[in-house]
Amino acid sequence: MTQRRFGFLMFPAFGELDLIGPWEMATMWNAYAGGPQCLTVAATAGPIRCAKGLAVSADVGFDDCPSLDYLLIPGGFSAFDAAQDPEVVRFVRERAATARAVLSVCTGAFILAAAGLLRNRTATTHWKALDRLAAMDGITVRQERWVRDGAIWTSAGVSAGIDLLLAFIAAEDGDATAGTVQFNAEYYPEGKTYGDAHRGSQAPTYVRRLP
Repeated sequence: MTQRRFGFLMFPAFGELDLIGPWEMATMWNAYAGGPQCLTVAATAGPIRCAKGLAVSADVGFDDCPSLDYLLIPGGFSAFDAAQDPEVVRFVRERAATARAVLSVCTGAFILAAAGLLRNRTATTHWKALDRLAAMDGITVRQERWVRDGAIWTSAGVSAGIDLLLAFIAAEDGDATAGTVQFNAEYYPEGKTYGDAHRGSQAPTYVRRLP
């Protein structure tokens, strides 16, 4: 079987956990259950500073990126700028045409929208940007932790990318494989809530269902 390849897009000031959470799940998929090779890609290879100061490095640039079976786009406030960058949008659009699936976390959905990948689709994003996404033509918003519409997967903000990846792994390679990844990551959220921010008027539907 040909080795699958999973690309993780980077751009300046992206949200750390948007990418690192899914990266952890995907690399465990590779290590423990025959999942895809994972690599990071940006306009040019080399160092990038994330939103909260973490320094990371892209493995490859757009021009030397190999073929990808899957592509994940993180978010953060800077995703709105990235969605206006023609090179980023071109790369995402071109890779989406040949990839088996494209995923976004948080406001990475706006980069998908800029590439035309959310037209006539259902999607989600960070609760702060739900109205903005819903106002875009041809996009139906669902207030869920993650949403799948065909080969396009989107998630709510930040930590939701972990749940997105586990669901994606299950869809690709089965529940047992996703369970192996979940067990090795020891990712079993307690479902405990703190305070009452999740009961506020801005909370999305899936959050309001929490106890």
